[in-house]
Amino acid sequence: MAGSPRHRGPVHDRILGIDYGRVRHGLATSDGLGMTSHPQPHLRRKNDEEDLATIQTIIDEQDICRLVIGLPLNMDGTEGFMAEEVRRFGHALSQTVDLPVTYEDERLTTEEAEEFLSAMSLRPRERRKLRDSVAAAILVRSVLEREKNSSN
Repeated sequence: MAGSPRHRGPVHDRILGIDYGRVRHGLATSDGLGMTSHPQPHLRRKNDEEDLATIQTIIDEQDICRLVIGLPLNMDGTEGFMAEEVRRFGHALSQTVDLPVTYEDERLTTEEAEEFLSAMSLRPRERRKLRDSVAAAILVRSVLEREKNSSN
């Protein structure tokens, strides 16, 4: 009908996805409709205090309501040393920001991100710059898809 407002669906909490890394964190956000995920510029690691402050700034600027951190599980589903490191980071993050922090299985997200970027014919150096944030976007997308499927 002409002139009627378009129904866009319910407004969802914006998610910040974090692909934890020792050198850089890949970052991605969801849109306010809970339909898409968008890679953001990665965060080059400095130290925990500065990294957490930068994440707090992103949360404030982008009206983030919850955080999802990729949990690097072994292929058999068990947690190893890196998973412990990620959980320590997540705990520190939860003590810094007043938002829910959850973990999402990130097995194969980096490989999926690499395949996606390779298909774009990017040079290896360009792919490396984008890979972590694309992996974070894949994490956010998987959360959105699961939530969409569970509400149907």
